[in-house]
Amino acid sequence: MKIDRKEQPRTFIVGSKKDIEISHTADITLSSDEQVTFLTENGSEFDFVRKQWGYYATPSINRRLKHFGFHTALVQNAKGHVYIFVVEAEKMDGFNAYCKAENQTVLMWLDRIICDDSHN
Repeated sequence: MKIDRKEQPRTFIVGSKKDIEISHTADITLSSDEQVTFLTENGSEFDFVRKQWGYYATPSINRRLKHFGFHTALVQNAKGHVYIFVVEAEKMDGFNAYCKAENQTVLMWLDRIICDDSHN
């Protein structure tokens, strides 16, 4: 793994009202089968894994993410761009306010998809 921390983070403005500032603070290069785990203040985990063919962009949506208190949504913005959002369960009010302010529509809650649980 290679981490390139940005001493002077690049900032840019986003949002439908151009009122959200994002700071690009680092670039991370992973080799195949390497993982980075992102942690919340309360200890919840979100894993990102590099594979030879691409990425595992999330842990299992219906198992690990749920266990750590996340809900996973397929969301579309007003321009038709589609995203996957991983939302902390106790912060749903903030997520809903964000979606309303940014004209985002939840297309589907991916963690609510019923799957065959026989292999778990």
